[in-house]
Amino acid sequence: MALAFAIGSSCFLVGPFPGYASLVGDTADAVTFFVGSIFFTVGGALQSSLAYAERHEPGSGHAAWWAAAIQSAGTLFFNVTTYRALHTALSSPEYNRLVWRPDAFGSVCFLVSGAIAYRASPRLGKLGLRPAHTVRGWWEPGVNLLGCVFFGVSAVAGYVVPAAGSPLDLAAANFNTSLGALCFLGCALATLRSGRTLKSARHRRLAWLEHRRASG
Repeated sequence: MALAFAIGSSCFLVGPFPGYASLVGDTADAVTFFVGSIFFTVGGALQSSLAYAERHEPGSGHAAWWAAAIQSAGTLFFNVTTYRALHTALSSPEYNRLVWRPDAFGSVCFLVSGAIAYRASPRLGKLGLRPAHTVRGWWEPGVNLLGCVFFGVSAVAGYVVPAAGSPLDLAAANFNTSLGALCFLGCALATLRSGRTLKSARHRRLAWLEHRRASG
């Protein structure tokens, strides 16, 4: 799961850079986004399979399932839009200089999924907004949610800014796509390194137990 997310995030990290598109060409750039969306879907499917067995468990298990399922739905929207971008690159002599913007529906799914995952993670404070630093990987839900926000900003910027706008105008969409992908990549690499993630219902429950023991 983490490897799939890492590869997919890497594709979305480099794809929006104008220098990358100039280096590899429009078609290869569109292929990069499409391949990245496929790996996102694979990662989402594996995450959903991990959470499926505990989908009826109250608390973290239930939240992990819904977060994974909604995120997986979002990756399918990205599959569609990246395929359309690839088709355009193959058939049109003038490729959209926006390269690709996160799909609005996919971005909403990611935001909802990220919010559920963050809500289910150990937190501190009266409003429960601050992450609890007492658990391993405490920062992952917050960084993941931040990545979802960046994708959402990119989606809005992509619809507001004309595809034929100046490179400076288009930077808002492309730059936020790369920032969101960087957040997802950081979480994926951390999971690869540690072998643990709060995306897993079992690990999230262990994190809650660690937090409760540390807080007395």
